[in-house]
Amino acid sequence: MLRELALPLGLAFLVQLAGVASVRADDAAPLELWSGERAMGDIEHQLRFTPRSLDTPGHAATIEFIKAELAKTTAEAVGTQSWRYRHSDGTERSLTNIVARFDASNPRRVILGTHYDSIVRAYNDAQHPDAPMPGANNSASGVALLLETARVLRVFPKLPVGLDLIFFDGEEGPLSLGAGDPDWKPLGSPYFAAHLHELYPDRLPEHAIIFDMVCYEALALNPELSSLSYAKPQVTKFWEIGRTIAPSVFLPEPTEFVVADDQVALAAAGIPSFLVIDFKYDPWFNTTADTIDKCAATSLEAVGRTLLQYLSSL
Repeated sequence: MLRELALPLGLAFLVQLAGVASVRADDAAPLELWSGERAMGDIEHQLRFTPRSLDTPGHAATIEFIKAELAKTTAEAVGTQSWRYRHSDGTERSLTNIVARFDASNPRRVILGTHYDSIVRAYNDAQHPDAPMPGANNSASGVALLLETARVLRVFPKLPVGLDLIFFDGEEGPLSLGAGDPDWKPLGSPYFAAHLHELYPDRLPEHAIIFDMVCYEALALNPELSSLSYAKPQVTKFWEIGRTIAPSVFLPEPTEFVVADDQVALAAAGIPSFLVIDFKYDPWFNTTADTIDKCAATSLEAVGRTLLQYLSSL
């Protein structure tokens, strides 16, 4: 993902948030089914494959891990989108998006997305810029959040919407350097957006939620600025629910800048989309110190349980 210049958006969000009816977590479904400890285990497992950047053995191992975990869930279909990308420097990359569909016959669809690829080296590390970047927060945490959500759907009360869980490849760009590449652009979500008709021949999903960097022990989530222009009603509702579950995590003030991530391509394709991310991760962002000791089960639970309550309310 990439930080961009601030836009003059989102100032009215605080007023609107205050006017949304409060949602009591204990009035709805058993949110405690969502386990942060299990999600932490998913992060730990992915770190064994580091580096997980494009065209590495760890990247292929991560694909197999995600598919194996999804096979244990109630997903009715787990498929892939595979293609080759040719970069301007002549190099080619092999990419694979992973798609898991739940309650596939439900015409109401919501996309839950994240990326699973990591950067090729810790370019932001002052001492070890060529060393592998573990990516506990930046990539592994989003995968863990979606996998644990998929597990819980087996025992959670039936949702009013069908879910499509998308694990995007190539979010860190063709050089696998993310924000360290001045010409960065995501690869997996634009490809998915260009092939929407294959999954959605009749109607597009109602909206999409993208998760990235959600395990930091001092997690602080602000409504992302571009998301307020793409999907303001959905953002408002998600944050209001989040503030009833974890008020110290879900903060009302919008971000001061745009964080370009996989929500951009989906929004451009006509799907209201928003990003859930804590981009304030210095001094560990894209360094060798992006390790699991910076993560907390309680942070993952704050997001995962908010997501369950939000989906139940649709």
